[in-house]
Amino acid sequence: MAPSEPPPNSVHQSGISAAQIEQYPWHTQPADAVVTTMASDRVSGLTTGEADARRQRHGSNEIVSEPGPSTWAIALEQLKDPMNLMLVAVAVFSVVIGEVPTAIVVAVLVVLNVVLGARQELKARASVDALARMQTPQVRVTRDGTLVQLAATELVPGDLVQLEAGDLVPADGRLLTTATLETQEAALTGESAPVPKDPETLGAADIALGDRSNMVYQNTSVTRGTAIMVVTETGMDTQMGQIASMLSAVAPVKSPLQRELNSLTKVLSIIAWSAVALIVVIGVIRGQDLTTVLLLGISMAVAAIPTGLPTFVQAMLAFGARQLAEAKAVVKNLTDVETLGATSAINSDKTGTLTMNQMTVRSLYFHGQWYTVEGEGYSKSGRIAHAAGEEAPDFTMLAYGLCLDSDATVSDTGEVVGDPTEAALVVLAAKVGVDAPLTRQTYPRVAEVPFDSAYKFMATFHHLQIDGSTQFVELVKGGPDVVLARCSAAYRPGRREVPIDEVREELVEANRALSEKGLRVLAFAARRLDVREEAVQADPMSFVEDLTFIGMIGIIDPLRPEAIDAVRTAQAAGIEVRMITGDHVITASAIGAELGLGPGAIGGGELRAATDEELTAALPNLHVFGRVTPQDKLRLADVMQRSGAVVAMTGDAVNDAAALKKADIGVAMGSGSEVTKQAARMVLTDDNFGTLITAIRLGRSIYDKIVSYIRFQMSKLFSLVLLFLVASIFNINDGVALTPLMVLFQNFFIILFPVAVIMLDPPPPDLMNKPPRDTRMPITNRKAFVQWFAYGVLQFAVTLAAMLLAPGDMSTTEASVPMTMAFVVLSLSSILAGLVMRRDPESGLAAPILGALKILSIPVVVTVFAVEVGFLQGLLMTTSLTGGQWLACLGWSLIVPIAVEAEKALRRRRQARPSTPIPAEAAVDPQRALRPDPSRERHFAR
Repeated sequence: MAPSEPPPNSVHQSGISAAQIEQYPWHTQPADAVVTTMASDRVSGLTTGEADARRQRHGSNEIVSEPGPSTWAIALEQLKDPMNLMLVAVAVFSVVIGEVPTAIVVAVLVVLNVVLGARQELKARASVDALARMQTPQVRVTRDGTLVQLAATELVPGDLVQLEAGDLVPADGRLLTTATLETQEAALTGESAPVPKDPETLGAADIALGDRSNMVYQNTSVTRGTAIMVVTETGMDTQMGQIASMLSAVAPVKSPLQRELNSLTKVLSIIAWSAVALIVVIGVIRGQDLTTVLLLGISMAVAAIPTGLPTFVQAMLAFGARQLAEAKAVVKNLTDVETLGATSAINSDKTGTLTMNQMTVRSLYFHGQWYTVEGEGYSKSGRIAHAAGEEAPDFTMLAYGLCLDSDATVSDTGEVVGDPTEAALVVLAAKVGVDAPLTRQTYPRVAEVPFDSAYKFMATFHHLQIDGSTQFVELVKGGPDVVLARCSAAYRPGRREVPIDEVREELVEANRALSEKGLRVLAFAARRLDVREEAVQADPMSFVEDLTFIGMIGIIDPLRPEAIDAVRTAQAAGIEVRMITGDHVITASAIGAELGLGPGAIGGGELRAATDEELTAALPNLHVFGRVTPQDKLRLADVMQRSGAVVAMTGDAVNDAAALKKADIGVAMGSGSEVTKQAARMVLTDDNFGTLITAIRLGRSIYDKIVSYIRFQMSKLFSLVLLFLVASIFNINDGVALTPLMVLFQNFFIILFPVAVIMLDPPPPDLMNKPPRDTRMPITNRKAFVQWFAYGVLQFAVTLAAMLLAPGDMSTTEASVPMTMAFVVLSLSSILAGLVMRRDPESGLAAPILGALKILSIPVVVTVFAVEVGFLQGLLMTTSLTGGQWLACLGWSLIVPIAVEAEKALRRRRQARPSTPIPAEAAVDPQRALRPDPSRERHFAR
């Protein structure tokens, strides 16, 4: 059986498999054969009973979105955080030994962590869900031989559906008849220009989706003409449904912060439980009773576990999420805030993301002269500029063609009804000073040749005012090669006519110049007729010859005004920006050049022919990808992630959804499809690519603050661990340096304020002039670990010194001056450490500092209250200190910030030293070692 022949039986009655349908794709079968295969009737359609039966088998014509996690599932995920599990263990053991206040405080902290994280995620998800509420469209269907209107969800395979301009295609289908049909398929293929359609059978089975001219697809829109289609697939079987199904196969990835915090938690677990085990072993060896040993263990655990870490991270990310929302970016999960900061590559869709998705005339070649058209999108403001010294042109003939050879309308607010390309013509006419609706009303059509993809032009006939008299004129617009072939003359300046052969090469070269800029070119011509209207009305096609060439226009979907600056900012930040689109490579390359993207362009066919290894090697020299499929976008994200990149993917159409879910941070446009927004991790409610760069800047700032907090927290942790270990090993104060409530009091009421200083510290001005951080370098790297330990040793040393040199005896049963002074020194040194550790390697004493000092004055007062107020003395086991003892505590505490600032100043001085000179051969070609082997780029030659 030849591939163009239909399968022998009904696909719905004999159960032909998906493999057989793939072998005989609909676009390769004649229209009548498809109707027969679908067991339908070209005149009467399906019966109501058959339609109901098929709906039972195939379900409603709906895209089923992937269900989100429940509230309890989100809360459980928060509770499963390793740090929270460690705190749960501490609370349980505290209850066992009777330390109920400690258990209550720790339990409250766990609940706070879980509630804060779950609440923010639920709030973000609700915001995303509220962004996309789609109204079910109505469709005209032939049932039982009668045309009826139904909800699109009631369609079944085999239904006959009528389409016209303005309709949303309700399902996938094979075209049976068309009249000048064009559809906008940007939602599926990413191609911004409307696609001409006709029912002619196509021979090749492996034609790309965007080139199947006899098929229409769900959720694309009809921009011109009418058609009748037979539904071939509905619901999840449509192309849109298949993309939605791909989402469930794409597993979400952990954010870089999640991976790094998990690594940090492992380190903390080893430190904390090793210290606890050591202290317990020492207590057992000394013969202490079980309660005392467990008290020592709990004290050590409370000291060694950074109880505030989950709370701070959640609060910091929630703070970032609120800032993002204010900047028109909604995140679903808190960790996505930080992931943005680690972004090293952006794969951006073109249509509607980098561009406005509004066709605009950019260049004009008229009467042999070039003009630049200003203004963007469907705004009618703008002007037509020409070279100095040239006479002001008379655009009358062109204006007639712009208005009368089109049907679209554009309101003064930019709302379009009809074909987007024709809308660009109406806007150009307005810039010339001509009102399209008034012109159409004044000069109605006498006859017309509707546009058809078979002959690629449109002709209309009118009585027009030319040179002070009314003349019968034919106006033609179409592809430049088609129009040029039907011309015998061309206008020159002053509407002087010359034979076409004298200027043919010039016109061909002008067409080439426009095309190489990625512009869609339309040509205009006219003919003055001296025949009767009846002859034209009888056979208008016969008069589309002997035309006079007027000019050409170049149309493009223009860049968003903020896109160029945003790309430049991203590149300065070391972020690779790539454009991935369904448009042809030539158009995409022109847009890429205007954006300032890096070198290299490739088409989908070449991309699919390359192996993953070849693609990885060539990626540094590839920044524009044209004519790609949803599978190509998904593969690109995967290849880049496996090479170590943190990938952000932007898009607004259903064809972007799977890649958005696969990316580390999928970014959907607020005006995009519901499927895309559900798949993404972040939604830009203002559709502004620049907002993504703002979000990345914020993400970097958030990560820097988290690193500063962890530096501060880990230094405090090491000081406490050392303090408790030394106290236990040398039996200082019966092995208990501080009570568990002293440690918890500091974590809740003292450390909170230095943390606030870190959180509110403004980001450095050069934040976006630094390269992305290397996510393979975890927070717990060797250099950072040494720094934490050194700062911890410093704080431990001054605290221990204050304890050992304090007057009076130490006791674990009653308040003592040594333990109180240790508590005060630890508190004050932590406050001052927070001030200087908020930045690294920059000085923490640099401006702005006044706001930080105001905040830090609060924990100083709290520390005084903890030592001098009666009920707090009883709770914490502290005692009042003399003025001299307070001064001694302050002196010990000042050692910490002085030493930290001195160490950072030394590092800054080392970094400022000139680096080793670059060898001469490297200076000639510094990128030579980074270039991929040319032999591996055979698929990417340009």
